[in-house]
Amino acid sequence: MALDLNNKSILVTGGTGSFGKKFVEMVYARFPQVKRLVIYSRDELKQFEMSQIFPHSKHNSIRFFIGDVRDGERFKRACEGIDIIVHAAALKQVPAAEYNPMECIKTNVLGAENVINAALDCGVKDVVALSTDKAAAPINLYGATKLCSDKLFVAANNMKGKRDIRFSVVRYGNVIGSRGSVVPFFLNKRSEGVLPITHPDMTRFNISLEEGVELVFHALANHWGGEIYVPKIPSYRITDVAEAIGPDCRQDIVGIRPGEKLHEEMITETDSINTAELDKYYVILPSTPVWNANDFLKANNGKMVEMGFKYNSGTNEEWLTVEQLRAQIRKHVDPGFTV
Repeated sequence: MALDLNNKSILVTGGTGSFGKKFVEMVYARFPQVKRLVIYSRDELKQFEMSQIFPHSKHNSIRFFIGDVRDGERFKRACEGIDIIVHAAALKQVPAAEYNPMECIKTNVLGAENVINAALDCGVKDVVALSTDKAAAPINLYGATKLCSDKLFVAANNMKGKRDIRFSVVRYGNVIGSRGSVVPFFLNKRSEGVLPITHPDMTRFNISLEEGVELVFHALANHWGGEIYVPKIPSYRITDVAEAIGPDCRQDIVGIRPGEKLHEEMITETDSINTAELDKYYVILPSTPVWNANDFLKANNGKMVEMGFKYNSGTNEEWLTVEQLRAQIRKHVDPGFTV
């Protein structure tokens, strides 16, 4: 189904982050008649900086609301007249979450509950929440909170009653060039001649911001409610990232950090019983759906995966080479990047 966001009112939580800015950019490029685009976040400086990129004089539909998803009343007020919520707000740094567990729970779990309650109370039609590969078989608190969040959004479809609303989730891996990720970290460190490697066998999934936004667009256009959409994307080896960025740098092995995996998973073996394969995506179907799974498969030209299937960055069939990684860095991170 083709997506049309013209004449729609959209709210993005955590809207001043990397995803939020790219989402706004792509919405305005593709749907110039969007009715209202609300950026909901708690950092006034980031909102000011984003307002310089998307000034009201050029984009008169944009609105900046200061607020925290922890504050249910404030968020409910922000949702008045909203058609679509894209929930991107989260505390995401693994070490910070391990050290400050309740703060992570308040934002990622209780904040998700506030988003759901406001959407149900305010007549919102579509909600898509962003997830992470760390939510699959989590071993750290951040991943555990995002798994909790995913479960809340999937289950929200069971409590909507007669409301015309759908809740779904999109789950993807590391976004190349996002704040705090390995590529900008290595780019900053390469001048020192040494790149710290946690483990030589470590792998990760890779996705660009544009691809992440396209996944959200796909979910908004096609979701039935309760799905977890997972894109088919390549993996990379951390040593190849280091080679791509600093071929002359020494690679020092520093050890895996607390709460970190050697490989990431987006679909576990246990999930395979409820996982469908579509053309560009896998979809984890809700275990207690409010619709017929066979009808979903037929409508989307999909099929169920084999029992025991898992989607793991270490056993993925598609890999980025060193040269492909360099091309990705030039395209998505630093156009002037050279080695």
